[in-house]
Amino acid sequence: MIATPDDYAWFSYERFPDLAEAYCLTYVRGLTPEQLVTRLGGRPEDFTPMTLDELIKASYSGPGTYGTWDGMFFGAVAIGDWVFIVEPNGGLGADEGIITSLSAGTRLVSHFRDVEGVEYFYWIEDGEIRFCFIADDGYSEEVPDEVAETMQRIDSDYRHLYPSDGPAFLLAERLTGITLTPELLEGSTYLCGAIPEPR
Repeated sequence: MIATPDDYAWFSYERFPDLAEAYCLTYVRGLTPEQLVTRLGGRPEDFTPMTLDELIKASYSGPGTYGTWDGMFFGAVAIGDWVFIVEPNGGLGADEGIITSLSAGTRLVSHFRDVEGVEYFYWIEDGEIRFCFIADDGYSEEVPDEVAETMQRIDSDYRHLYPSDGPAFLLAERLTGITLTPELLEGSTYLCGAIPEPR
């Protein structure tokens, strides 16, 4: 069965008011949550297990100035051979410097949306950006074979949709083999904490 953007209609402001409007979701193959934290310059022992609700609340009410975290706050969970990162109102997965480094020796896929509707999608292999999509700017001039069929379907049938309305999820599913579901998102326990802001 071929997935469509409608299969991701559950990821809505109505169901996830503090996540769907501004988020970053990132997948990195071959790392554990602890290895990911270490690779990003954090200390796993400073991170705490949380549910999705706890992660969302903590991201908006953590320590630091004006109720925000000092650094980049996220939650990470293992899904098969991948680590999945959830950032409410975060942007770690949209920072090219961070994600190209984080993808060393592996594959990274991320998609991001902010409160102003700016959207990004990245697919990176071992430090090389293979494909990216930036809302209003379009996507990479060359579409790799691995996503060509998916992009043709999106362009022909779902051009009117923003990436966060389904297309970004379809691309992430194509590149990771992971079908994100509300049960997976809400039922996971995330290793949560903050890493220092890159300088």
